[in-house]
Amino acid sequence: MTLHIALIGAGRMGQVHAENLAFRVPGARLAAVADADAARAATVAGPLGARAESDYRRVLDDPSIEAVVIVTPTGTHARVIGDAAAAGKAIFCEKPLAMTLAECDQAIAAANRAGVTLQIGLMRRFDPAYRAARRQIDDGRIGQPVMIKSLGRDPRRTSLEFARRENSGGLIADMGVHDFDTARWLMGSDIERVHSEGGCLVYPELKDVGDIDNAVINLKFVNGAVGNIDLSRNAVYGYDIRTEVIGSRGSLMIGRLQHTPLLVLTAEHIAHDGVPYFMERYSEAYVEELRSFAACVAAGHTPEVSALDARAATAIAVAATRSLDEGRPVRVSEAG
Repeated sequence: MTLHIALIGAGRMGQVHAENLAFRVPGARLAAVADADAARAATVAGPLGARAESDYRRVLDDPSIEAVVIVTPTGTHARVIGDAAAAGKAIFCEKPLAMTLAECDQAIAAANRAGVTLQIGLMRRFDPAYRAARRQIDDGRIGQPVMIKSLGRDPRRTSLEFARRENSGGLIADMGVHDFDTARWLMGSDIERVHSEGGCLVYPELKDVGDIDNAVINLKFVNGAVGNIDLSRNAVYGYDIRTEVIGSRGSLMIGRLQHTPLLVLTAEHIAHDGVPYFMERYSEAYVEELRSFAACVAAGHTPEVSALDARAATAIAVAATRSLDEGRPVRVSEAG
């Protein structure tokens, strides 16, 4: 059977998902692309053999469409999920699930009422290196995980419009959500308390839209473990995503700076390239998460990454942002 899928939102990340759905997800067919920008929808849909729509409700009204991939602005996620659930469509939604816990709960309730699949795009769980690390932890290779260190560094700042909290949630929510999710997943424990420090240290213009460019968040887990996350918008050397898990009998180091397996050695220097950006670093993970989604829908299985996982990551992000604003440690339970 072929699962007919519509893409809702044809921006940068939507285009990545569109290509993957069209060519790399067995059992799935990209049937339609919807975007408020009709020209953009047509530009993405045409070469992939899909139809274009300027109103996503038209694809929801189409009984031949069985599932949707939502890549709209964060503030619209809960509403679009609710509309898709009411139409009986299986749903894959890009991270984060929503910016507030109330909206997360609204989206989850809509999916539960309709009895439809809801998977969130927390793609690190499908990255080969992170999956291998999780297997090592499950096998007891490093003993009990006791500390985690996670780096999330972009090579440049995002647009000022996107950086506004009302659009993206800000640096901690937008970038940190992946680190918060993988921290819970790899450490096998929820996070109890966070303490954030950060500021505008490189891009002063971010202050005008209420955002920052660098942050450090300390974590205390329910099981007593500890952790640290650093986020940056100015890793000028490339896209730097690395994680270290320290256990009672060993450690795991995930990720690397080098992209191409080539080392240049001369009398003047020894050098290699860096990872350009997230599309290159997680190209395989983006495919695998959609393959998993399509397989879950076809088999009626529960998604590997649940909406409750995404809600938990949002709760941590809300608490960490409040900690930054109020200059104090914040319990995750205070998030709402």
